[in-house]
Amino acid sequence: MTYATRNSYSASPSSRRIAPPVRVLAALTTAVAAFALTACDISPDVDSTENKGWTESSQAVEAGLSPVLFLGDSVAAGQAVALQQGFAESGVKFVDATSVGGGNVVGPNAEKQWETLPDQLEDAAEGVVIYQVTTYDWGTPDEQRDAYSRLAEAASSIDADLIFVSMPPLKPDDFYAPHMEELTSANEQAKSVADDLDGVEYLDASTVWGDDYSREHDGAIDRSDDGIHTCPQGAARFASWTLDELAELYSGFKPAEPDAWANTGWTDSDVFHGC
Repeated sequence: MTYATRNSYSASPSSRRIAPPVRVLAALTTAVAAFALTACDISPDVDSTENKGWTESSQAVEAGLSPVLFLGDSVAAGQAVALQQGFAESGVKFVDATSVGGGNVVGPNAEKQWETLPDQLEDAAEGVVIYQVTTYDWGTPDEQRDAYSRLAEAASSIDADLIFVSMPPLKPDDFYAPHMEELTSANEQAKSVADDLDGVEYLDASTVWGDDYSREHDGAIDRSDDGIHTCPQGAARFASWTLDELAELYSGFKPAEPDAWANTGWTDSDVFHGC
């Protein structure tokens, strides 16, 4: 595994390679998705471990990538629908641990989340925990950093890597407007923790979403009209980007081609709205 590691609490910069640009070129609709990506095959060498009908590949396990547990709020829940398919076709056991109306490790109701989170994390033992910073990660910078460090410690205790991912930019409504500075700080603190700790990385998803909220991307609808959530096209682009990023971090992992998972019916999920 070539996952970048540092001495505990060192300030050495990450050795993670810069990810290539997102290569999703065509719009995803509820019926058809067309992608132009570099072809790559899943290793046919699989073991007998079954994950809800999917087969976990030995190449994903040997790369240290499987299982993957994905944490986040309702924004992440939409992305998880696409990730489930992309990871499954790539031979990775995927656990959707997102939570509508919560999922945060700092901010409102976070302590309630922590009551069940350690048990949830067990599903990612010897694999990877991905935490997309949530729209509820409110608090002071110190509170945010403490919570993210606590999550890193919990992941380390089960021999799992932790990857923070930035949230998509929001078009804040009255509910979120008072908390935008806190959300900016949340991403900064997550990155700071990743810079300092072993087995922790931070991925900036602005390559997918841009720096500011935009409903459309290349003429296709990426984001909900509520200014917060994602639509199938955005979820597909995020899933493709995530798989490519993980291929950079984990030597030997080869993600499936998007056309193997983009048209499998997941776009009809009722988690998508305002699209």
